[in-house]
Amino acid sequence: MQNKIVRMNPATVPHPVGKYAHVTVIPKEASLFTFSGQIGINAEGVIPSNFNEQVKLTFDNIQALLASQDLTAEEVIKVNIWATQTIDWEYFDPIWISVFGNNYPSMTVAYISALGLPEIAIEIEIWAAK
Repeated sequence: MQNKIVRMNPATVPHPVGKYAHVTVIPKEASLFTFSGQIGINAEGVIPSNFNEQVKLTFDNIQALLASQDLTAEEVIKVNIWATQTIDWEYFDPIWISVFGNNYPSMTVAYISALGLPEIAIEIEIWAAK
């Protein structure tokens, strides 16, 4: 019986175009955690206008959220990313790797026209299992 999260990229589908897994299998007895989308806001409630600053703060907030539930990035099974501008992958990827290492969760990226407030340029939702 499987007792840990398994990530895979089946040989029958094209290799991922980014740093993610096509398939994430959750153990039957695992608890599932869903989280509201996180944005690039600091502790004082300020959302910076710079997109990359928002990216960094968003990941900081995700890590704090995971820690609040005694979870780690290794237990993240799915990431949904919504952005109103093109992601600077040269900036984004090192942060992604610093959070997830080489154990990438499944991921979806969508470029959309707007998020909940005009100043929000990126929102990232995570799902985790433990």
